[in-house]
Order: sequence, then structure tokens, then C-alpha cells
Amino acid sequence: MLPRTEVLPMIDLSEVGAFPAVTGANQFSVRFGIYLPGIHSSDQFEVIARVIHSEDRFDPSIPPVNFSLAWQSGHPLDLWTVTVPLTPVAGTHIGLAGMHLYRYELWWTPVGGTRQLVSPWITDPFARDAEIGNMAAFDVGPAPAPFAWADNAYKTPELDDLIVYELQVEEFNDTFDGVTDRLVYLKSLGVNCVELMPVTSMKLDFDWGYGPLYYFAPSMRFGGSVALKRLINAAHEQEMAVILDVVYEHVDTLFPYYCVYNDLANTTGAPKVANPMMDGWNIYGFGPKPDFTIAFTQDYFLNANQQWIDEYHVDGFRYDEVTDLYVPPMDAGYRTLVEQTYLHSLTVPRFQGGAGGYSRIIQCAEALDSAQTVLAQTYTNSAWQNGLLYLAEAIASGTPPADSYAHQLDPSFMGYPATTEAVDAAGNAIQMPVAPFQYLESHDHSQLIVYVGTGGDANDPTPEGDRSLFFKLQPHAIALYTLQGIPMLWQGQEFADNYNLPDSGLSRVHLQRDMHWEYFYDSYGSPLVSLYRRLGSLRRSVRALRSRSSYYYWQQSLQGTEVIIYSRHAAASGTDAESWALVLLNFGGTASTGAAPFPVAGTWREMVDDSFRATPYEVAPVTDGGSVSVTVPSNYGQVWVKVA
Repeated sequence: MLPRTEVLPMIDLSEVGAFPAVTGANQFSVRFGIYLPGIHSSDQFEVIARVIHSEDRFDPSIPPVNFSLAWQSGHPLDLWTVTVPLTPVAGTHIGLAGMHLYRYELWWTPVGGTRQLVSPWITDPFARDAEIGNMAAFDVGPAPAPFAWADNAYKTPELDDLIVYELQVEEFNDTFDGVTDRLVYLKSLGVNCVELMPVTSMKLDFDWGYGPLYYFAPSMRFGGSVALKRLINAAHEQEMAVILDVVYEHVDTLFPYYCVYNDLANTTGAPKVANPMMDGWNIYGFGPKPDFTIAFTQDYFLNANQQWIDEYHVDGFRYDEVTDLYVPPMDAGYRTLVEQTYLHSLTVPRFQGGAGGYSRIIQCAEALDSAQTVLAQTYTNSAWQNGLLYLAEAIASGTPPADSYAHQLDPSFMGYPATTEAVDAAGNAIQMPVAPFQYLESHDHSQLIVYVGTGGDANDPTPEGDRSLFFKLQPHAIALYTLQGIPMLWQGQEFADNYNLPDSGLSRVHLQRDMHWEYFYDSYGSPLVSLYRRLGSLRRSVRALRSRSSYYYWQQSLQGTEVIIYSRHAAASGTDAESWALVLLNFGGTASTGAAPFPVAGTWREMVDDSFRATPYEVAPVTDGGSVSVTVPSNYGQVWVKVA
């Protein structure tokens, strides 16, 4: 691990961005600030802010108002700044209350030459608001009242208690407020953590947000900053965490610290200025690549994390494409980012579970090929990895289940560490729990029902999944809620939403796939939703299902059947009694009757369908490890819980 000392950021968010102010009755000013390391007025550079009121932007007769920024000589990050009055302009809305849009331009004049435009369109890398498209924004008018947070008593859930639901805001329910409207629904699935796909992309066309342009401004198309705060506040009132999917491994080509320095490098005769943040392109062509060996790069993204934690009360982050980032020498920069974010979180009450404890902040790496390594070597406490997803897709496609499926349900068997080294608020070394996210579906793959079978037009290159086969998803759902690790759902899987995702091409990210909420009510979706709800309640109420102990009965599993059997166990602790569960999954098309090995003697009750029975279905093995004959329905499963 790196030294455990919180580093004071170089970047000062109070001096960069746009800051409107009230100077009198219906009189306003604005202060602009932007860091352009290596770009100095002494080298004949000029930075211009171009401002227009949002109501004037499409009127060709109204040009923007220009303001020249001044370079602050001696500033370590080369701050350009100016404070100007927003004097009303006749025939326009400039200086009147409402949203103003702005961008910057970079000009250069060679010695003895003609002034020339180097970068015609520089959006603000520190904008707190932004309009759809490539325009940063600020609101003119009386300062709004501070947001009324009501989450003082809220605590981020423990890692082992998490059930996560990944969603894309527009596809799920249009806006941040639309997501807020569905929180009670998500809670009914046992969910207590919402993972939002990127929320800062401002492009006019639909996309997933993985070509980020802004890092400090929530999407106005989703409702903007206040709506995001409303969502997080409401989630916390429901005891639900909210984590953001953040993209730090590549950026959009219009990201200022790429385009400005790229434009400058292509300007004949201009001074050679090193890029303060970027280093070529992502190896897969996703976009320009931030250089995590540079302190400014690390500091920029740390400031973004701290803003989301402090001002928006988020509970953590899912870091995109860490597999590509976690290679020398970049890996040290990633370790620094998550460590400094962790140390900052130690000052935030909602992450603290008790004296001398670790922070509960959720830092999840998409580390598909190196999850075990990243968890062992960094302050990352969770990781995306596709192990269960690939195995589920194979079974859905017709491959018989194998031991590997059961092994995947036990992270320790798969080489995952149980803890990683961390510190408490006093700086004492402690062990912090870590665990992988486990999932059947994610935004990157077609939904699982597609692998079971497809229907519709035979000429359709991406036919939808055949939802009449929904029952084949049931044993996977039971596995998801009874495994070790952190269960994660992808939007709509709980009622067999059936989108088929192309493997490549623009339609993969630019085609909006709204959730089929009508499926919730139909004869395929309704029984599946009911199952997910019962399983969510079961994981919440049975400690064994949230434990870190399991045993795969490999000698009794897959013996001429497609049944997998494993137990889950939580030892007695404090006021909590010992807890046991036995899980049987039948992936076959026929019911299976056989001897189930119950780990301890006592009374055991089958709980998946318990709410439907007039009389509980119970068995009572008389010896530890005693076998009892049970029948597991086809394409289904059972969860036996020791009740006495």
C-alpha cells in the first residue's frame, strides 16, 4: 500500500468554474476561472469567455458577449480568471435572470504575425452545470437556498449487506425524479444500493455516458443537480446507498485538456506546451486517455470524487475500465486515487460504522481480468467481474451446469481476498472487507433470456429474447440471492426484459432501450418479479445468506441430475443466533428427487415458496450431515433454513 496520509489537493474548486453573484437590485456579475497549465499571456496567448443567455442562443441576430480572462503569473496551475459585471444588453436577455451559457476560446499572436484562433470551442472542465450539447452554464438570479438534506442519521450499508441494482437513468424511468419514483419498487426486490450509469454526459444524442465531457456537472437532461440531490436524499431515507459509475480511464474528444493541447500542438509556430493530463488514446479506441502518472490528473479526479461525496452525498463509485488502467505505471495513480478518496471518506459520518472501524465507502473497480489483484493491492473494496455472467449465459445457451458454477458462488474458492489493508480515522492499520460484485446481467451484455432463446423476425440481427421461457431464469435468480459476494441486478432482469445487445457498432450505445415496465404485469414477468421479491426478503432476513461461509456438496451435486447443492452458514455473534441455510438449484427440465445433505440436525423449512403454503414444508434430520429425500421442481430451486 502507499503511505496513508491524506494529500492536500492542488486544485482549488473555489477558483475555477463560473460563479455568478448578485451585486445590487437586478444587477449581477460573474467570475470565471480555468486552469491552463503551461499557457501564459507572456507567450502572447489570450483566453476569451463567450457568454449568451439560453433564451438568445438560437437567435442569429444576437451574438455572444466576450470577456477577456487574465493570466495569473506565478500560479502553479496557470489560472486564467476575470470577474465582470453582467451588464444588460438591449434587445437581448444578457444580464437578466435565468440560465447563461458559456465557453472559452484560446487565441495566439505570433511575434510580428496575425492573431489567430487556436481552439474555437473550449467547454469548462470545472463547470458545475452544463446544457445539452457542449455548453457550460450558470444561473443568474438570487442565490438558491441550500438543499435541505434529511439524511443525518443515515449510514451507508455494510458491504456484505448490499444488494445492488444497476440502471441507466433515461432507460429506467427518464430522469432522476423518475428514479426517485421507483425507489420503493427497488426496495421490494431487497435492493439497498443503486448504481447509476454515468450521469454527467451532456451530448444531445442518447448515449451511455462513457465518453465523458464533464466531471462536475450532473446531466441537465436527467434533471440537473437539484434533482440528483433529491434522488440521493430520498434513497437515503429508504436506507439505500447510491453509487456513481465514473469514467476516468478515457474521455470525449471535446474534453478541454485533450482538445486545447491537441489544437496547440497542431498550430504552426506556437510554443510547445506539454499536455498536463492526457497521454494518447485508449487501446480500444474508446477515446483520449488520461495519464495517471501525472499529479494534475490524479488531483482532478480526486476533486471530482470529493465533490460527489461532499456536495451530493454519494456513497461511492464504480470505476469504469480499471483493467486497462491498472497497468504499470498507471496502476500507482489508480491506487493513489482510491486511497485518497478512502482517506477523505473517513471524515464523513455516514461511512463510519463505529470507533476504530473502516470506512464503508463503496469503491468498485470494473476489473474484469484482474479483480483479485486490484482488491488485494488497493483501497478498492469491491469489483465487477463477469465470472457468474459467463457461466449463466452458457447454461442458458444449453451447456449443462458444472462444478464451476458452484465454485463461482464462493469468492474465496475463486481466489478472492476476504480483506485488504486499510486504516481507521486515527490512522491505525486495520483490515477492511472486500468482495466481488456477482451478477447474471449487466449493461454490457444482452439480457440473459436472449441466451435461452429468441423469437420474432428471423431477419432481425438482434432478435429479442423469448420471454415465454422465463422459467429457465429462476434457478439463476435463486443462486444470485444466496451466493457469497455482492448480488447485482441489471435493470429489468427481474421481469425478464429481453433486449439483445449488439456486440459492436454505434447502435450498441446510441440506441435507447427503455425498460418494458408493461412486462411487470404480464404472465411471464409477474411470477419472476414475485420470486425476486421473496428472495430479496429472504436474503435480508437470513444472516447465513449474507455470510462469508459456504460449502459446496460436490459429491451429492450433478450426480445424473442438473442439481447443485451448497450450504450457507453464519456463526453466532453477539445477540445474533447461529444461522444455517441449504440451497438446491435445479437447472434441469424435469423435477429431481434425491437425498439432500443437511449440515446439522434440527428442523429445516423450505422458504422460497413458504408464503404460498398453508402448512410449512419442513424436514427434521436427526444427525448432523443427515440426508433427507426432497424433490426440487424443474428449472427452480429451494432454500432450506434451519428454524429450530
